[in-house]
Amino acid sequence: MGTRGFVIYLLAGFSIAILSTFYLSKQNSTASYAYNLRLSSMNQTENSLMQYEFHSALKIWPELKFSWRLVLATIIGFLGSAFGTVGGVGGGGLFVPMLTLIVGFDAKSAAALSKCMIMGASASSVWYNLRVPHPYRQVPIIDYDLALLFQPMLMLGITIGVALSVVFPYWLITILIIILFLGTSSRSFYKAIEMWKEETILKKEIKLLQDARVKHGDLVIDADYEPLVPEEEKTPLQIFRFNLRWRRLLVLILVWICFLVLQVIKNDVQVCSVQYWLLFCLQFPLAFVVFGYECKTLYGESNRRRKEGNTVSVCEASLEWTPIQLAFCALCGIVGGTVGGLLGSGGGFVLGPLLLEIGVIPQVSSATATFVMLFSSSLSVVEFYLLKRFPIPYALYLMGVSVMAGFWGQFFVRKLVAFLKRASLIVFILSSVIFASALTMGVIGTETSMRMIKNHEFMGFLEFCSSQ
Repeated sequence: MGTRGFVIYLLAGFSIAILSTFYLSKQNSTASYAYNLRLSSMNQTENSLMQYEFHSALKIWPELKFSWRLVLATIIGFLGSAFGTVGGVGGGGLFVPMLTLIVGFDAKSAAALSKCMIMGASASSVWYNLRVPHPYRQVPIIDYDLALLFQPMLMLGITIGVALSVVFPYWLITILIIILFLGTSSRSFYKAIEMWKEETILKKEIKLLQDARVKHGDLVIDADYEPLVPEEEKTPLQIFRFNLRWRRLLVLILVWICFLVLQVIKNDVQVCSVQYWLLFCLQFPLAFVVFGYECKTLYGESNRRRKEGNTVSVCEASLEWTPIQLAFCALCGIVGGTVGGLLGSGGGFVLGPLLLEIGVIPQVSSATATFVMLFSSSLSVVEFYLLKRFPIPYALYLMGVSVMAGFWGQFFVRKLVAFLKRASLIVFILSSVIFASALTMGVIGTETSMRMIKNHEFMGFLEFCSSQ
């Protein structure tokens, strides 16, 4: 599937899914009206009891105790965090179904705990990656230019996604995510196959070169490349200092703090009030100012190098930065954040494949995506904590599992990549995690939608203000 075909597939799938919502809304409007009329005829005592049961069912927090459910959730959480962070996608598409179907949490609490797990795995992965050198160049393994380009748009998209999750019907969210995940997993799988073929050709050429040298009696120096071994030996502390760019990091932290302050203040004002919409809209200029500054930097540097005849890329992306490409990156960042807000993930399901699509090598793509997800997921965790959306014991336990999984997942997979000389393994892992997320989201989405149909629930768009 080419890039143009992938875009056409997404546009067609999303259009059909959204248009079908209006059709279903008309189909069950009569049934919904009759159902609401029957509820209004209940006496006050019965209605009060029903409201109490409904509100109590909104928050379902199972007790943290040893059981087969906890063991299974631990195994899935460990594997999901390990492979998810290696692929740069986080794993929220696996965590939310696991927490609802196996552990028994309600959907909102599961989304909040999923953010906790993503934050823990991302933090340990970033810590590990800061101690790893770039495989080919004398630059940090984390691309701070791309992080500054995507982080503000990702956070803005998460805010939009949370708002849309209130308006969009659950079945529509499920279908949109499945369409997106199937498309990105297919595209990533195709990319991984291409990389595997290129690596095979490269290994054969190196083997022929070595054989030719041996045949002519030349001194043979191991010409085989080591993706994770630098050209110059450095101590772990030197690599850590080289990978950590404080000025860029401080800008990212400042953006994170600004978004957090706006979210905290917005949660304390009345929904749909003038102050609420003012705070909501303030996020847009904040995100676009940081994004615009980074766009100006990349575009100017790209133009300067192009005039000088310098073919070295400005950052890891193998793009000649143009306004159209920068606008496309902004759109993808917002889409990734929107998916994260709808699903309860860190947005890596879009960011990870996007970085590969624009030419970033798998090792840098994984490191940069997890680095950006650390900011987006931690923002949501702090907000959910202030809203008391998740139980602290479960959050600490699952975060502990994710922290260990994120570190050891990076360790073993990168050792395997270095041993096999196959960086495409990271892309295969990314594709597999996204595809598995599509399957799990399909299962839980179908089960929930069938229950809604059985209960004659409204299947169309909801009003934002009345649904808060």
